Amino acid sequence: MEKLVINSFDEFAAYQGKELGKSDWLEVDQDRINKFADATLDHQWIHVDVERARVESPYKSTIAHGYLTLSLLPYLWGQIIEVNNIDMLVNYGMDKMRFGQAVVTGSRVRLVARLHSIENLRGIAKTEIDFAIEIEGQRKPALKGIASFLYYFKK
Repeated sequence: MEKLVINSFDEFAAYQGKELGKSDWLEVDQDRINKFADATLDHQWIHVDVERARVESPYKSTIAHGYLTLSLLPYLWGQIIEVNNIDMLVNYGMDKMRFGQAVVTGSRVRLVARLHSIENLRGIAKTEIDFAIEIEGQRKPALKGIASFLYYFKK
């Protein structure tokens, strides 16, 4: 799907209740998981010990950290939308976020996003984005919720 390009509040508002797009698929490999473990100091065996996970894990594999899955949101979001004519973008919050299913190492994930709501706060566009990070070939998403962003459109 082609990236959605937004140039104004009104253009953005026209998508309320509509799907904004889907990102490309991204493989979550062991190297990415290990680097995330190093960055967060979370070396729980289910994420980083391939041999132990093969034997003891119900998935028979290591799995991605839930927060690794969440941390992919900005990268995948950038594949869906380009918002121009802004001075700044601020991550404002997360609501109703739920981890639905583990991401088994080697799986591919993508983001699907829909504009839940948008309001104009004195020139700042507060958006709420319904998102789901899907796992290729799986019915249930790895993660879903509502991400809130503040877009400071140029005056």
